[in-house]
Amino acid sequence: MLEFENVSLRFRGGAGVENLTFRVDPGEVVALIGLNGAGKTTLMRLALRMLRPQRGTVRLFGESLDDAHDSSWAGVGALIEVPLAYPELTVRENLRIACLLHGSDRRHMEESLTTWRLAPFADRRFHRLSLGNKQRTGLASALQHDPRLIVLDEPSNALDPASVLLLRDQLTRRAREGAAILVSSHHLDEVARIADRVLLMNAGRLIGELDITGSDLERAFFDRIREDDEHHPTPQEVVR
Repeated sequence: MLEFENVSLRFRGGAGVENLTFRVDPGEVVALIGLNGAGKTTLMRLALRMLRPQRGTVRLFGESLDDAHDSSWAGVGALIEVPLAYPELTVRENLRIACLLHGSDRRHMEESLTTWRLAPFADRRFHRLSLGNKQRTGLASALQHDPRLIVLDEPSNALDPASVLLLRDQLTRRAREGAAILVSSHHLDEVARIADRVLLMNAGRLIGELDITGSDLERAFFDRIREDDEHHPTPQEVVR
């Protein structure tokens, strides 16, 4: 569904990512974790062609992003950093626009309002929502068209515990139905509950996988980061 092959991008001043190689297959949840500034959001922007690599290839559904048809993007659902919404429009209006952009049946919009517990706020303008309801609106918009590939950057931001459980159930169900999911998070225990693989990122590089069967994930995570820093004593300036 999504594949990176030796992908690098360097910004002015040295920030960026280098030699990223990994793939996300159908029915698989891949979690991406790293410290702030590790390059996780840059990786996801590359996956969505919001940025273009200087070297290497990103493939979507088996095609290079340079060759991907517009119709391919209808099969992608994404939320990067903050929900993409028109602040003066209502929740329902924003979801309707998302339906139109993805060529989805409007009935999915009404189902999504119920699923994400947004019905009481459906006619409220987006800018008047709480942070949690804004995030749920963004998730509803990203997922309501049943995308084949889901890319979510810190999706549990601002969510209350009940909404975190809802998000977990949605992602695990969609993976069972064959969707490929790439998700970044700071919450190690949470991603360990849903991820098939957890990729570690540090200083713009993928440095391996985290064993999620261990009892102390935080210690294992920080130990791996420290070991990597010791092998790369000259820190690179990277972006989040």
